[in-house]
Amino acid sequence: MPAIKVTPLGAGQDVGRSCILVSIGGRHIMLDCGMHMSAGDQKKFPDFEFITQNGSLDDYLDVVLISHFHLDHCGSLPYLTEVIGYKGPIYMTHPTKAICPLLLEDFRKVAVERQGSTTMFNSAQIQACMAKVTALGLYECVTVGDIFIKVYYAGHVLGAAMFYVRVGNESIVYTGDYNMTPDRHLGSAWLDRCRPDVFITESTYATTIRDSKRIREREFLKKVHTAVARGGKVLIPVFALGRAQELCILLDSYWERMGLSAPIYFSAGLTEKATNYYKLFITWMNEKVQKTFVERNMFEYKNIRTFDRSYMDNPGPMVVFASPGMLHAGLSLQLFKRWASDPKNMVIMPGFCVSGTVGNKILNGVKKLEFFNPKETIEVKLDIEYLSFSAHADAKGIMQLTRMCAPRHVLLVHGEGNKMGFLQRKVEKEYGVPCLYPANAETAVIPTPDIQNVLLERNLMSVSPASRSASRVFDGLIVLEHDKMKIVSERSATSEYAVEAQRLWFTETVTVTSTLSPSSYRRRLERELYKRFGDFVAVKDEDLGASDLGTSSSHLSHITVSISPDDSLTGGPTEYPMVKYSVAVSWEDGLIDDEAAFLFVDYLAEMKEDHEEEGEISGGALSEEASSDEYYVSDAEQEYGCLLPANKRTADSMATLDLDCLDETVSELVI
Repeated sequence: MPAIKVTPLGAGQDVGRSCILVSIGGRHIMLDCGMHMSAGDQKKFPDFEFITQNGSLDDYLDVVLISHFHLDHCGSLPYLTEVIGYKGPIYMTHPTKAICPLLLEDFRKVAVERQGSTTMFNSAQIQACMAKVTALGLYECVTVGDIFIKVYYAGHVLGAAMFYVRVGNESIVYTGDYNMTPDRHLGSAWLDRCRPDVFITESTYATTIRDSKRIREREFLKKVHTAVARGGKVLIPVFALGRAQELCILLDSYWERMGLSAPIYFSAGLTEKATNYYKLFITWMNEKVQKTFVERNMFEYKNIRTFDRSYMDNPGPMVVFASPGMLHAGLSLQLFKRWASDPKNMVIMPGFCVSGTVGNKILNGVKKLEFFNPKETIEVKLDIEYLSFSAHADAKGIMQLTRMCAPRHVLLVHGEGNKMGFLQRKVEKEYGVPCLYPANAETAVIPTPDIQNVLLERNLMSVSPASRSASRVFDGLIVLEHDKMKIVSERSATSEYAVEAQRLWFTETVTVTSTLSPSSYRRRLERELYKRFGDFVAVKDEDLGASDLGTSSSHLSHITVSISPDDSLTGGPTEYPMVKYSVAVSWEDGLIDDEAAFLFVDYLAEMKEDHEEEGEISGGALSEEASSDEYYVSDAEQEYGCLLPANKRTADSMATLDLDCLDETVSELVI
C-alpha cells in the first residue's frame, strides 16, 4: 500500500528549528530549515546527518520550501546551501525572500561579533544562499518535475505561506506558522477544501484558547499607560517584523487619541528597514490597510521614532520596542539588564518564549538571573506582564483550519509534546481522523488510498451540495480512462463505448381495486412514491405507452411502477364505481432497499381513498384547485428522472422543457 513518510529533524514535540522531511510519491521534500534560538553552536541546526549519512543532499532532496522569514523556520538555510552544499530548488514568497537576508545578517552579527560563535555562516554565504531562492506569489502554482506546489495565505507575518504539495495522487498541506484571527494589518489564514492525505500543522498553542483580541488590546494599552504615568520605562521585546508593526499601529493611534507626550521608540536599523517592506508589499495586508493606503499609510507612524542607544539612560518615561522577542540577545536584552532593577519600569512579553531564553525564565518567576558573557547577576524588580499578541493560531484556530481543509490524517509539529497529546485526542474525537505527533528523528508512516478511491472522491466533491444552491441526487457512471476520470450518463456511456448496460431488476405485481378514477389513483400513487424514494422514480400507465420495463425509456430510474387499469367495472356505489388495477412495482437491485420496496407494495393494498378533486392539467394551464407544489411526471421527466413544480409547466411544454437534469450537469464534471 502506498504511504507518505514524515520525519521531523526539528520542531518534533519541540518549538524551534522547524525542519520537516516528507517522502511522498517517491520524492523527498524539506519543509522549512530553521534554527533553534536558545541552543549553542551545532545544536542550533537541524540534524542534517540524518540525510547525508546515505549520500549527498542533492541526491536525496528534490525541493526545499520555506514558509516565512522567522529564524526558527529559515535560519539554517545558508548553512544548508553554503556549508553542507545543497544546490537544488528552494521556494519562498516574495516578501520572505526580501526580508530573510535582513534577519539572517542581524542574527549573524549578534552570534559572531558579540557571542563569539564559530559555526555561523558569513555575510557572503547569506547573499549566495538567497541568490538560489525562487520567489512565489500568493496562490501561485509551480511544478518541480512531477511535484505540484501551491501557495496559500497564512497570516502570521508578512509573506507567511502555507503549501499544498501533490505528487501523483498523494498530497499534503504544510502550514508553517499561521493565524486564524485577522489583526490590524494582516488577514487570517485560508485554505480551500483540498482534502490532503496529511495535514501537517503547527501546534504552538495546542491547549490555549485566547480571549477576545479587543480585550487584550485594551489591557495592553492600560498597562502601558499606567507605567508611563508613574514615570516608568516600558520595554516591549518583539521580533523585528509581525508583532512590532501590529503593536506600533495600536500604540500610535492610542497616543494620538489620548494626547500623550511620552516618547515611543522602535529599535533602529532592522525594524526600520523591515517596516519599509511592509509599505512595499501592501497587497499582502488586510482589506482595511489596502483601502486606506492612498490616504494614509498606517506604517508611517506619527508618534513613534527611531531609538538610539544614547537614549537608554534618559530620565523620564518612555516606551521602546526592541528585538529580539525572547530576550535572548540584542538590544532587548541590553535594555532589560539596564532597567530590570527599577520597580517603576515594566516589561511586557507579547508572545511565546522558547524554554531556556531569558523571556521564558522571567515569565516563570525567576527573580535573579546569571549571565556569563560578561559574567554578571541581575536582580529582577521591574513589573513583568504577559499579554499574548502571538500571531500563532490557538487551539480553536487549529481545529478550524483542520476542518476547513478536511484531511485524511493530521500530523502535529512545532509544539510541546504534552500539549500535543491533548490536541491529538481532540482532533480524533471531533473529526474522526488519525492524528500523530512524532518526535525529532522519528518517522511517521501514513498510508494513502488507492488511485481509484482518490479520483472518485475528488469527482464526487465537484457536485457537493455545499457548492450548489440545493442538494440534488445525481445518477451516472464513473469512467476511468488514461488516468483521468469523468462521470457520464448511462446513455452516453453505452453509446460512446459500445457496451450494453446490464441491470438487475426485481418486480412485484399486485392487483387492487379502488373507487378512485385512473388519473386520481395515479396522482395519489405518485405522491407516495416520491415521498418514499425521492428522485429517479417513474410511474407508467397505458396512457404513456408500453409498460415493459426491460425496454422502457426511463432507464435512469431505479424504481418504476406500471399501472394497468381494467376496463370492466366490478360494482360499488354509483357515484364511485370500482376499478381494478394491476400494479407492477419494479426496483433495481442494489440501489433500492428490498424492504422499502415491499413496504410500498403493502401500502398499495391499503391506500386510503380520498375523493377530493385534484388539479388537472388542461389546455396548457392548471385548474384553480391545483396545489402550487403538486408534481406531475412528463415524458421528458421520466426520461431524465427529474421533477418540476406543476405551477412552472404547461401541458404543451411538459415534454420539451429544458430540464436542469443530469445530462446537463455531468458534461462539466471532467477532471
